[in-house]
Amino acid sequence: MGTRFLPATKSSPKEMLPVVDKPAIQYIVEEAVRAGLTDILIITGRSKRAVEDHFDRNIELEHLLEEKGKHDVLAQVQAASDLADIHYVRQRDPLGLGHAVSVARSHVGNEPFAVLLADDLVIDDGALLSAMLETYDREGSSVVAFEEVEADEISLYGCADPKDAPDARGAFALRGIIEKPPRAEAPSNLAVVGRYVFTPEIFDALDRITPGAGGELQLTDAIALLLNEQPIFGQICRTGRYDVGQKLDFLRANIEIALDRDDLGPDLAAFLQELMKRRGLA
Repeated sequence: MGTRFLPATKSSPKEMLPVVDKPAIQYIVEEAVRAGLTDILIITGRSKRAVEDHFDRNIELEHLLEEKGKHDVLAQVQAASDLADIHYVRQRDPLGLGHAVSVARSHVGNEPFAVLLADDLVIDDGALLSAMLETYDREGSSVVAFEEVEADEISLYGCADPKDAPDARGAFALRGIIEKPPRAEAPSNLAVVGRYVFTPEIFDALDRITPGAGGELQLTDAIALLLNEQPIFGQICRTGRYDVGQKLDFLRANIEIALDRDDLGPDLAAFLQELMKRRGLA
């Protein structure tokens, strides 16, 4: 529902909020494509039609841009609809992340697949997801991404219980995942990031879990069940992650991504420096 960003999300999906000049969900699809994935299924819901429209062609707009000679903008508009083979299925009821993953079953079939949550931007040219796919290829097991957080933040996340230390590639075997543990009981400071690579057996695990609070099916519960039956690995996310479901991280993403752009970075950096001086912060 995007309640943290009301009233902006009253009539527009939170996935469509712009990060600089692209909606957040476009960064997600671009990340998947950079990691070599070309068949994309987007799980949507009511009031999410704008997501489908964004990745569709807009012939009238393209014709107008062509007539006005705005070829650079035209190329950017067309790029969104040419990224990948994109499909859609609706989650009819908001019954949790586990349920959202389960509705992809008919599309995925008996194949391994990746899950990317649109709240988490990972701006790294697909490096994390590529590393997770390599770990899957090497181990033949599901892979969950984790990021180091401050000790007092771990109770806000799913937390890794590692079997061993990460190797040089950032991969490690999991003993378990604990959902939002108290700080004193957390087995590590590694928090779940919204990136997963699953074997198809995750669907059977989702069928066997029971709803938790609010009647929602928790993906973490299914992962824990699957972990009793087959190995699961973790993969360290080292850089580039923004939780754009949080206002402060959303703002940080806009600023840092803009600073990295040649067309915006220098002028924005100069403005920020001047702003800090005016406010006595520099």
